Amino acid sequence: MAINKHEIVEKNVGVLMVMICVAISFATLVEIVPLFFQKDLNEPVPGMKPLTALQLEGRDIYIREGCHVCHTQMIRPLRAETERYGHYSVAGESVWDHPFLWGSKRTGPDLARIGEKYSDDWQYVHLMNPRDVVPESNMPGFPWLAENKLDGELTAKKMEIFRNFGVPYTDADIQGGAASVKGKTEMEALIAYLQQLGTVMKQRR
Repeated sequence: MAINKHEIVEKNVGVLMVMICVAISFATLVEIVPLFFQKDLNEPVPGMKPLTALQLEGRDIYIREGCHVCHTQMIRPLRAETERYGHYSVAGESVWDHPFLWGSKRTGPDLARIGEKYSDDWQYVHLMNPRDVVPESNMPGFPWLAENKLDGELTAKKMEIFRNFGVPYTDADIQGGAASVKGKTEMEALIAYLQQLGTVMKQRR
């Protein structure tokens, strides 16, 4: 009686699981590895500049306050998305982001192109009490950000770490980081971060 090799695999749970893992691993490598060598996925979009020290501090506040939980920063290449938010997100916009803040939930609108859409004053009022400018909003206010001051104690260290990740901060950027944020409010930092989101892609259109 001939041995059916397929039957051996299909009836042996252990062997079947190993074979499934091998197949999935191979398929994953085939799909992902080539992406590491695609230039447009690993280099910043033309004209992109590293976040300033104040914007970098604002990004940390954005993460700390959980803004990325309700707001994505990734516009998908679908007409419904691009009609509402603008040009779809490209990989080159995020090469210096650690961690990525693409998100997956939209309790609030996507913020990938929010930069310069509203004035600093509008952003300030919105963050203090969102319903003053968007009556139907269910977003909480963040009034404490207007009171909390930055001391810049860790700003240079953060910039050094990001430089190790490939962000092109110069020695002068790092040395002047603390002084450029000291005394500024967390509100100013967060607004500075929001106001640069997506501006490079807007300039390219």
